[in-house]
Amino acid sequence: MARHGTTGHFAFAAALLATNLKASLAQRAAFTMQVVFMILNNVTFFVFWWALMQRVDTIRGWNLADIKVLFGIVAAGFGLAVTLAGGVRHLARFIDEGELDTLLTQPRAVLPYALGLRMQASGVGDVLSGIGFILWSGQVPWRGLPAMAVAVVASAAVFTACGVLFFSLAFWLGKVESFARQLWDLLVTFSLYPEPLFGGLLRVALFTLLPAGFVGYVPLRLVQEPTLARAAMLVGVACTYLALAATMFERGLRRYSSGSRFGTFG
Repeated sequence: MARHGTTGHFAFAAALLATNLKASLAQRAAFTMQVVFMILNNVTFFVFWWALMQRVDTIRGWNLADIKVLFGIVAAGFGLAVTLAGGVRHLARFIDEGELDTLLTQPRAVLPYALGLRMQASGVGDVLSGIGFILWSGQVPWRGLPAMAVAVVASAAVFTACGVLFFSLAFWLGKVESFARQLWDLLVTFSLYPEPLFGGLLRVALFTLLPAGFVGYVPLRLVQEPTLARAAMLVGVACTYLALAATMFERGLRRYSSGSRFGTFG
């Protein structure tokens, strides 16, 4: 029974992804433009680091290749998160405006359904450019591709979990979408800077409350020096954040006040 249930969840997620992808590709020109513009956006942002590293060889031990890998992991992880679980960015609005009502009547778990309702086409551009940056670094041989995959998926999982944690604050605080988005943006921002730049209490926060360390720094170490112990630790941390996010959402759902909204999502 448990196996059948798990298989059913995966099948449902795959069907939801296929539906979103089909809807996005229905407007191919718009889809392609979003992907291309996101790639150009990431390349433009990276020019800052390239220009800086032309003047200095290293930043506290980090060279340009290290930054390419970090930037690539974060971009690919973020892109994977908003592609597969794009609904996370709308979670606060779903909660505040009572749009979870329709999902509560469905025979599926509410959180995965809510996360899978949206697909950000720009996320595909993030994934493609992120993989490009990692390969461009020259630090990942073919035998290192499995470690790269684990690092990107774990980064995406932590991104998604943090999004759920931040946007689920709407269950208790009401209209927090802008604040939650700022927290998520801060997570992205801090994860794109070399780890040695941060110390003290800020460093502690970057491995706990705002876990940029598990979005970028630790995945970077796994890619550069892959070991089973490091991979197991990263996967364990990602699963822990996902469990915390699911628990917080479920507790919030118990106090959710219906918006008396009737309709269907499509």
